[in-house]
Amino acid sequence: MEKVSLREYAKREKLSYFTVMKLVRNGELESETVYENGKDVPYIVIEDKVEKKPNEKMEKNKTPKMSLEEENLFLKKEIIELREALERCNKRTVLA
Repeated sequence: MEKVSLREYAKREKLSYFTVMKLVRNGELESETVYENGKDVPYIVIEDKVEKKPNEKMEKNKTPKMSLEEENLFLKKEIIELREALERCNKRTVLA
């Protein structure tokens, strides 16, 4: 476990200081307030990262296994749906 100041955490994670402040206020980051030099100074508590097994990192494929023909038909249907959606969007932008 390591304590880091808000500015240092922002530099590490390449975030703005104000974004880090918002995350702390919303409780999305674990923080601890320490009284230093007459002020309450917030520190972010960083837990030691434990590497997960490679199997747990990878998401399983959510689509059922298909043959090549079935997959081809599925993709063709999806292309048709996307073209129709694109046409609707184009019509909206032309009318606007």
